[in-house]
Amino acid sequence: MGILNAQSYLGGELDIFAEAVRWKAYFGRFLRPYLAGRVLEVGAGLGATTAALCSGREQEWWCLEPDPRLLARIEERIRTSSLPSCCRAVPGALQDLPASARFDAILYVDVLEHIEDDRAELERAAARLFPGGHLIVLAPACPALYSPFDRAIGHYRRYTRSTLQALAPPRTRLVLLRYLDSLGFFLSLANRSLLRQSMPSRRQILFWDRCLTPLTRLSDWLTRYTFGRSILAVWERG
Repeated sequence: MGILNAQSYLGGELDIFAEAVRWKAYFGRFLRPYLAGRVLEVGAGLGATTAALCSGREQEWWCLEPDPRLLARIEERIRTSSLPSCCRAVPGALQDLPASARFDAILYVDVLEHIEDDRAELERAAARLFPGGHLIVLAPACPALYSPFDRAIGHYRRYTRSTLQALAPPRTRLVLLRYLDSLGFFLSLANRSLLRQSMPSRRQILFWDRCLTPLTRLSDWLTRYTFGRSILAVWERG
């Protein structure tokens, strides 16, 4: 079972990665054209990605989260207006939603790799899209980079273009597929080969986010998004 079928999330990296604001802004510019109407964010965690991506102009933004502790933090952010008023904290996993719930966009940001049966998960998600709606996945890339950090936070896998493409749900077409964070790729490689840390430090995350992410924007463009630490896929439902 993946973390979205559990009651509590055992990983401790969410607070650290919440500070990666430049990284979230970077990948957000690729996602934002597909985020409109009714949005479902699966595994919303602390709401840090919600804060980075939700403009407040969406009709609804459902923050789906099975961990009661994390869900309470999302609820607090909504209460204090740290998240837009269109946001709604929803407990549970995808299969717990009402059968009638349908969305214009369903979003998995660093979540799919935590789910053992990823193919079935994406098929369930695609079935909940309106025609023309978008299924969005951002996930760790390159199986060779699988490290003690991945293992410590419950990653089943890292993806390649071919393995992610192979998960295409029925009645969908792929509209975007690219690698991101080419410079982060080398950081992950160094960690796997040399440091072998099970958890990055706050200092490391801030260095990557503040110093390398502005550079990786250019590096990704120059390399035509052909490799990176993360991979992004968007499917459209017919």
